[in-house]
This record gives sequence, structure tokens and C-alpha cells, in this order.
Amino acid sequence: MFTTSGKVRVFGASLLIAAGAVVGLGGGSANAAPPGIPSAATARTELAGLTVAPDGSMDGYSRDEFPHWHTVEGSCNTREMVLQRDGDGVEVGTDCAATSGSWYSPYDGATWTATGDVDIDHMVPLAAAWRSGAADWTTAEREAFANDLDSPQLWAVTDNVNQSKGDQTPDTWKPPLESEWCRYARAFTHVKHLYDLTVNSAEQGALSDMLGTC
Repeated sequence: MFTTSGKVRVFGASLLIAAGAVVGLGGGSANAAPPGIPSAATARTELAGLTVAPDGSMDGYSRDEFPHWHTVEGSCNTREMVLQRDGDGVEVGTDCAATSGSWYSPYDGATWTATGDVDIDHMVPLAAAWRSGAADWTTAEREAFANDLDSPQLWAVTDNVNQSKGDQTPDTWKPPLESEWCRYARAFTHVKHLYDLTVNSAEQGALSDMLGTC
């Protein structure tokens, strides 16, 4: 199901052009989260509905098969839109790049004031999507997935935490903050559900266990 294809939205409060700068009124906080995270009960229902299957082949995989970050509006690409959406007090230049602000990383509880310390994580990693169904998608469908601002697929998080996750699924990687496991599992399950991706049995068990912390 590709509910996000062709959608364009500007996140955060209004963008104001003044004195040659664009100021984005970000609304992020320690409780900020991407949109569309379901309740635990809904996530359990969605998890039960996922197809359980072994991981597919990684033959042909490349991150280039999932074009990102694409332009959303003007000079703003998907990464910059997530930084505006999830940051607090974010100011951006005329090129839409964030020049100041702070970002809370829900995975580890850290707060950062330099964008170089923040990565945009794909909740369901691109490689994990490839081996669970995305290998059969069109490039346009993979691009929509990699730039999805309307579901809980994109998260602003600490860079080295994102790098430690890599392409792992919840059976082999979980957020360092155990208090985040419930929300993480709800979001991960929902993205798999939205895009009709499979789960392997270990992944299914790990998601079920994490939903049990809710």
C-alpha cells in the first residue's frame, strides 16, 4: 500500500522570509515523534496480519535503488523537512539547511544542537525493506518509501546510534532506551503494515515482545 506517493507537505509552523533568512518555527520536544504511530492494540493487530516469511535475497540491492533525499518544496529536501519537523527552535537559511536548533533523539535520550550529530533514520531500514518485499517494487515506489514524511518511517536520531542500527531489524537491534521499545515496535510494525512488507519469525517474536512492554 503506497498511501504517500505524490503527497507534498510542509511540516512545522509557517516559514517566514525575513532579512534574507528563512526561519522555521520547529515544534520538537522530548515528546516529539513522527506522525501516524498507532496504539499498541492497533499495532498488535497489524503485527498479526503481517506475512511471516524468510528474508529474501539481497541480490541487486543498493541504497541508490531508494532515491533519497528528494526535493519536497523549493530548496527543502526530505532530510531538512524532518529536521524542521522534529527539532525545537529550528532556524534555516535560504537554502533550507538548518542553521540552529536542538534535536532530541528518542532512541538514546540525547539532545543535540549541531545537525552533524543528527541522522535521519529509516525506521524500517532500506536494506531490510529490500529483503522483505521492496526488491519487487518500482523505483518510484522505493523513492516514496525512502522519503515518507506521512508515516513513522523517518526519525531524527543521534548519528552513531543510527549507524549502530544499520540495516538491522528488532530481533538484532533495539533502541538503547528500553522505555522507547513500545513506541519503536508500534512504529516499526506500522510501517511494515503500510507497505505490505514481510517479517521473519525472529523479527515477529521480537516485535511481539517489545509490544508487550507497552
